[in-house]
Amino acid sequence: MLAATAVAVVTRPGAGAGGIVPLLIGGAVGLGYLHRACRPAHDPYGDVHRDVHRDPHHDMPQPMPDTGGAAPTFDPAHGSPPIDRRRFVRLAGFGAVAAALAAVASRLVPTVADVEANRAAVRLPPVSGSSTALSPTPPSLTGASSTAQPPGAGASGSASSAIPVAQPAAAPATVPPALPAHIDPDVPGLTPYVTPDASFYRVDTAFTLPRVTTEAWHLKVHGMVERPFTIGWAELIAMPQIERWITLTCVSNEVGGNLAGNAAWQGVRIADLLARARPLVGADCVYSTSADDFTVTTPLETLIDGRDAMLAIGMNGQPLPIDHGFPVRMVVPGLYGYVSATKWVVDMEVTRFVDVTAFWTENGWAPQAPIKTASRIDTPGYDVSLGRGIVPVAGVAWAQHRGVGGVEVQVDDGPWRAADLAGSASKDTWRQWVYRWDTTHVASGPHVLRCRAIDLTGAVQTAAVAPPAPDGATGYHSVTVAVR
Repeated sequence: MLAATAVAVVTRPGAGAGGIVPLLIGGAVGLGYLHRACRPAHDPYGDVHRDVHRDPHHDMPQPMPDTGGAAPTFDPAHGSPPIDRRRFVRLAGFGAVAAALAAVASRLVPTVADVEANRAAVRLPPVSGSSTALSPTPPSLTGASSTAQPPGAGASGSASSAIPVAQPAAAPATVPPALPAHIDPDVPGLTPYVTPDASFYRVDTAFTLPRVTTEAWHLKVHGMVERPFTIGWAELIAMPQIERWITLTCVSNEVGGNLAGNAAWQGVRIADLLARARPLVGADCVYSTSADDFTVTTPLETLIDGRDAMLAIGMNGQPLPIDHGFPVRMVVPGLYGYVSATKWVVDMEVTRFVDVTAFWTENGWAPQAPIKTASRIDTPGYDVSLGRGIVPVAGVAWAQHRGVGGVEVQVDDGPWRAADLAGSASKDTWRQWVYRWDTTHVASGPHVLRCRAIDLTGAVQTAAVAPPAPDGATGYHSVTVAVR
């Protein structure tokens, strides 16, 4: 019965596996209650069990003589007496307390419908904006108030041992970032510049998603810091907000794969939170934990070097979707998701790589993983038959936090030809590209198209073929087409 009820609970609309927690608590307590209520005052077979023959020459008791299979008999006076009034009152009280505990537990585990309603009620705060340019001389990690002395500082105000955090230069307020000019060339089959929420890739490690409301959410910042603290939702959304176009990429993406997406992310700069905590010299890592105990290690430097690493609360102008980390997740430009993009984040410990190991690094992936330059052909597809004339070969390329400076296309073993680049919001997003291939005079039959990207430092995407493990796939994406 308990198992059948559990199935009914988890399959009802708006519920999940967590909904059986109160059921399991109540079931366990109920079974204990029934056992206590129905147990006799003493063992009715007690005298029979004690009535054994002992051989004075042996230590072990000898069994009673065989009774021919008949049940042992005992005096009815030795049976279970009726439950007295005091015992009944105690058991009734025990049952009432158990029921109350189960009811409380059921309220502590929100359903999917509860979280959806909570998300629908969220109104994102206005975006204050800030430039990504760094001050010439990054100030020390003092936060808004520079008069308070750090713990351990003497009366003379000795220097702090905190790591400096780069702060963005002052800039006029901006509200949601406008789409860059010259994006989305009119090429059928080309990936759009903005990835809709419903199409954004997901890689989950659990069968059910954490269900966290804004009221229940808190983030603990601690570890190798001078000022550990805990922050809640109300305080987080009162902090200055930024909104940036950032392309995320999964390390398990194969060459030419689609585990990448571009969105406008809104949130609070992680550097602002770390400025408040004041990381200690020697720390080089932030060990973050999600509400379902998934763990990630992120280089501390990438969170305080001025890039737009943030605790995101919004995606494409709306509160985060539940399956993308509502209410709060990490977004760090330039790093693969498994070392940066903790969803449902509730804990950030400033520490050292030598002292901690995260989920994926425990499974053989590299502890640090900057995103590698990559490019992809979206159109034409594999084995497409093409006619004569100008054929658009188009796709996307990314080199987050370095930026894409060029894309080249090769036909068969011919020379590399430059493609036209579409616009881009920043070096933290992908770029669309188009190469217009004239097939008028090419030979009929199969042809191989390849692409490669060049980042803004001038480094060319590597041709060396490597699998996703341990730190990202490499190689040129290619498609074979046929010209009629």
